[in-house]
Formats: sequence, C-alpha cells, structure tokens
Amino acid sequence: MSLIAAVRDDSSSDVLASLQAVCDSQGLGDLSAHLADLADLVKWDMSSLEQGIQSIPVGDSVVHKSAHHLLEIAGKRLRPMCVVLASRLGQGLDERTREFGVAVELVHCATLLHDDVVDAGDQRRGVPAARTLYGNAASIFAGDWLLVDALRRVRAAEMPDVLVRLLDIIDEMIFAEAIQLQNRGHIDARMRTYMQVVEGKTAALFRWAMFAGARAGGLDDGACKALEKYGLHLGVAFQLIDDHLDYAGDRSTIGKSPFTDLREGKMTHPVIVALERDPSLQPILEEIIASPIDAVPDNTKSKLLSALHRTDALQSTREVAVREAEAACRALQSLPDSRARDALFTVARATVHRES
Repeated sequence: MSLIAAVRDDSSSDVLASLQAVCDSQGLGDLSAHLADLADLVKWDMSSLEQGIQSIPVGDSVVHKSAHHLLEIAGKRLRPMCVVLASRLGQGLDERTREFGVAVELVHCATLLHDDVVDAGDQRRGVPAARTLYGNAASIFAGDWLLVDALRRVRAAEMPDVLVRLLDIIDEMIFAEAIQLQNRGHIDARMRTYMQVVEGKTAALFRWAMFAGARAGGLDDGACKALEKYGLHLGVAFQLIDDHLDYAGDRSTIGKSPFTDLREGKMTHPVIVALERDPSLQPILEEIIASPIDAVPDNTKSKLLSALHRTDALQSTREVAVREAEAACRALQSLPDSRARDALFTVARATVHRES
C-alpha cells in the first residue's frame, strides 16, 4: 500500500492522493513524490484537526443539521493545512494551532452556506446544498452559528492580535461580497474589480490561516508577513484554477455544473480575458446572464466555450495561476530551509494541477 493510500482516513489525504494521481498522469514525478512527503508530514496533525471539526455539537434542529450536512461532506481542508504547515515552521502543533485550524475551516464553511443562499446554489461538493434540504433560513443561521463558534475558538486561544486580524479579514470578505453583489448581472470586464473580489473573498482567509499558524508557532513579525504574502498569492492561484475549472473541468469531479459562475452573474478571469480579446462576445455573455438558471441554450454555451478556446483565455488563466503560485513560493525565500517550507512549496505548485 502506498503512503498516500495509507492515510486516507482524513479528507486532506484524499485530496493529496487525487493530486498525486493527477501529477503521475502528467508525468510530474518529482511533484508527486513531494506530495507523498507532504502527506506523511501532516497526516497526524490533520487527523487531530479533523477530529476537532467533527466534534462540533450535533443537535436535532435544522440549523445543526444544515451545518453538519456541509461539515460531513469534507472539502479539501487546504486552509487548515496552511495553519498546520505555518505552525511547523516554528514550534509545531499545539492546542492553539488545532483551534485555529478548526476555526478557519468553520469560517470557510460558513461562507459556503451563505453563498449557496445568495447564489441559489443547488449543489455543493457534488451533493445537494444544505439549503435545498433544510431551507434558506436554516442555511443562513447555520453559517452564523459556525462563524460564532470559530470566533469563540480564536478568542479562547488568548492571542488578541490573531482575533483582531480575523475580524479584519471577515470585514474584507464581506466588502468583497458586496462588490460582487453590486456588479451581479452586469458585464464588468475590469480586471481590477475582479482581483479586488478575489483578494478579499478568497485570498484573505488564506492569509489569515498563514498568519494564525505562524503566530501559534511563535514566529517573528518578519516570518508572519512573509507567510501572509504566501497566503495572498496562494489564494489568488486557487481561485484562478476554480475559474478555469468552471469551463474546463469535469462536472463529475468539480462538484458543480459548468457555467455556474456566469449564470450567477459573476465575471471570472477567463471570461474577462476572452471579452478583452474578442469584444463581439458581449451579446453572448448578456444572453447567458439574462437566461434563467439551467435554461441557457446549448448553442450559446458552445459559442462561449469556442471563444474561450479561440482566444486562449483558459490557457491565459492557467498561466496567471502558475505565476501566482510561483510568487507564493518566492515569498518564502527569506525563511529558513525546512521540511515544512518545502511542503508549502509543494502546496502552491500542486494547486495549479488540481482537477476539482
């Protein structure tokens, strides 16, 4: 049995195994080997974090059921892994690190529960969204409940700067959501607006994960800033690949239907690039945005996909993601060489090869 297969008892190892298989299929043997080492490094820490996540109280209310529905269809747990690896650059896992890792996943899950209501999403991680089973109100309250639990965990760690930073990050996330909501249904091809949303909505929480892990590990201010910069670039790369997969991914692996973002009125990187290179695409985008969900004509979808390939917009998105991943790696150059630092290199470089 391979090392990756041996540690499949937690969701993070499933993700690492999937990434390793992708790397093997693409002839990326060195990266595949690094992923195996990463799995070995974090398997016990991530198992402890997973136990913490699954220990969230279970009740009979629709709020509890809605929250646990999402928690039990485990995602990539990438943000908790960032907390673990940042802490390992210092003193390593302790109770505070564990609580920060649980907290960042709870904040992430809270945003997903809220997003599915705002976007009228019917699927999450390949299964029915909580709101379709328990209702919109239950999903909203479940997200609020998880967010409060996360804040309590961070407060209990008695590191005030980490709590203040999390509150600031949540404020950034809400502001980014507001920008996206304001522009919904409009053809806004400004890359600056797109990046503002990505940095606030996605990358901000990666930044906090790195900062919290670094502080729990006892690292100095310089190291904390370097790791926050890593988190910023990692988060942007992660979102760019999400954008790419919305049009190039396999529906059975990405856990959502194609064209989801555009049907929700969200302009993403490949669409913005395609429109910049081919302004005649505007009427097609307007038709898709104006169409009811699941009622976009097939020939219109085909025209958009053809334009994305003809303009090399999908390739451009992947190339920018690779550059962001390399920028994340450069942010670590000032830190001492260690197995944990090498693991962070691996996380950044493997992110751009994921297929879900």
